[in-house]
Amino acid sequence: MDADAILDGLDPEQRAVAEAVRGPVCVLAGAGTGKTRAITHRIAYATATGAVAPQRVLAVTFTTRAAGELRGRLRRLGAPGVQARTFHAAALRQLTYFWPKVIGGEPPKIIESKIGLVADAARACRLSYGRTELRDVAAEIEWAKVTQHRPEDYAAAVARTGRRPPADVVDVARVYAMYETLRRERNLLDFEGILELTAAVLTEYPEVAREVRDQYRYFVVDEFQDVNPLQKLLLDAWLGDRDELCVVGDPNQTIYSFTGATPQYLLDFTRAHPNATVVKLVRDYRSTPQVVRLANAVIGQAQGEAARRHKLELVAQRPDGPEPVYVEYDDEVAEADDIARRARKLIDEGVPASQIAVLYRINAQSENFEAAFAAAGVPVVLRGAERFFERPEVREAVVQLRGAARAGADAETEGMGLIATVRHVLSGVGFTDQAPEGTGAARARWESLQALAQLAEDVAIADPRAGLPEFVAELEERAALQHAPTMEGVTLASLHAAKGLEWDAVFLAGLTEGTLPIVYAETPEQIEEERRLLYVGVTRAREHLTLSWSLSRTPGGRKNRRPSRFLAGLTPRASTPSPAPADRSRRRTGGKAGPQPCRVCGRPLTAALERKLGRCADCPAEINEELLLGLKEWRSAVAGDQRIPAYVVFTDATLQAIAERCPETMEELAQISGVGAAKLKRYGAAVLALCRGETPDTSPGLPD
Repeated sequence: MDADAILDGLDPEQRAVAEAVRGPVCVLAGAGTGKTRAITHRIAYATATGAVAPQRVLAVTFTTRAAGELRGRLRRLGAPGVQARTFHAAALRQLTYFWPKVIGGEPPKIIESKIGLVADAARACRLSYGRTELRDVAAEIEWAKVTQHRPEDYAAAVARTGRRPPADVVDVARVYAMYETLRRERNLLDFEGILELTAAVLTEYPEVAREVRDQYRYFVVDEFQDVNPLQKLLLDAWLGDRDELCVVGDPNQTIYSFTGATPQYLLDFTRAHPNATVVKLVRDYRSTPQVVRLANAVIGQAQGEAARRHKLELVAQRPDGPEPVYVEYDDEVAEADDIARRARKLIDEGVPASQIAVLYRINAQSENFEAAFAAAGVPVVLRGAERFFERPEVREAVVQLRGAARAGADAETEGMGLIATVRHVLSGVGFTDQAPEGTGAARARWESLQALAQLAEDVAIADPRAGLPEFVAELEERAALQHAPTMEGVTLASLHAAKGLEWDAVFLAGLTEGTLPIVYAETPEQIEEERRLLYVGVTRAREHLTLSWSLSRTPGGRKNRRPSRFLAGLTPRASTPSPAPADRSRRRTGGKAGPQPCRVCGRPLTAALERKLGRCADCPAEINEELLLGLKEWRSAVAGDQRIPAYVVFTDATLQAIAERCPETMEELAQISGVGAAKLKRYGAAVLALCRGETPDTSPGLPD
């Protein structure tokens, strides 16, 4: 691409970034301001003008998705030779290449997850940890390693930083030490070890450092506010005494300090590089003025160094949209039910399900939303669920597409174009133009294939000359990086998992004191990070934004919760939704105002399990153990067939309630908490068959 053409369409600040082809450069980029556009055009412009050869550039980011996006944009800008990778991917590639030369012997096996080795280390230390504790201790070991603290100085580091370890600090230090011992004995390497060992090789072997620094002379680091000390150590080893470095970040989006990330490297960049070019991107192209106004108001109350030194106030570029909506609910169940209803309404009005998200502070909040959306018949996508390219139908489709690409265009597909060719091949594995009804396994399979068909459209738009071989190459690259295409379904995600993403409509749920800010955020720095989390959530929305909270955790519980302090002075009077037209939320409270009464003694029920069972926990009840076992076996089969968690079919408490009451009709089954209209239609016949002692349909749970 012609160098001048690369600059076309950039705003003045983006153009300033692109034209600053020599480092050091610091780009302070607010949410939605086109930072990826700016840095990819900078790289493309530098290569087009001869400032640097494409193969001498290394662009580093934090996620495979972001790296894939960088590569795609650079390819379209005429710079396909640029390497865009995560820190870990770049380091592993170098370590693998140099291992035989400088270390030799059998290379270590990479640990995908620390939990198994942490469990072995805990047992060796005669400590008993549950799954949650093992996960937390593994995360604590990761923090210690990225902040460069060894087992022997871990306890002192915890005391110095005021960190709260997930277990006794001495025990964590012992497990950490044993983890390292077992890792070395078994010739294993974790992700932190990849970075550390690569940095060590570069430091200890001058010939390796010379070769790497000759290969990579031009560095770009995205999300620089999230760099941790170990990543900075590796970056410094790559750079040596050079300063050909462009960093991009937003202090307002620093939300990962608990993992060891620190914004200090971004804040201090001009101190380390006094001659650096600094450009601020503040024109927000993502969100409406109404959303931008709220985002600025949220972050405008921020305190601390980042707020003082690098204030970024967004300037909206889009036309007006609807005002943000604030809703107060009696309880979390009502909140989830109404959000599902509102999402359903947006879908009916033309907003794609994939362009709607529900964001919350902690993953444990997802359960109510999963149940509410299932009852509403709205498909959801859980961030962090099964990897897309490992799904059976996707593997089968890729095999067919690969085979078709090798065979070349035949008489049926000749002249059809990429989009039609891909859809033709996918039809051979069961893809149809119309989605099947319902939300079962058939629908999930169709949605996976539809995502591939949509990706073909995206590739064809980006490169009208692309054919099936190019599309298959794109798929294989994405599979290697686990860069999945967009799925059709409402996204359920934590605020941390939502960073870097955006949707047309966003619901920010559970905005109460003790949840946001989280109860264990005590220091001023921790509180400010929680405020930035809300800011990240607000800036994910393009047009529709709803903020909500509930006064009680459970229906009938004490309404003693308060809205988040971060909303103080920002919200108009919150609305209180009218009862949903469906009977699901009313059934959860016994079909009338106030707590549901116990069906045995009549006492009001407040605990979640008691409401599910319809009785006090200590009230007598007969349970059909054989039926309960049969229900669980049936549920397991349905969950496996539909590839969903078992609790999405029915929770244990709902199955126990069914086994206690043994309903004989659909009406009786519908009275049991957890059996909504959609589940009644989908599973009711099978459940009643089990209650009668019969074998249910051989295709349990599939929609009609």
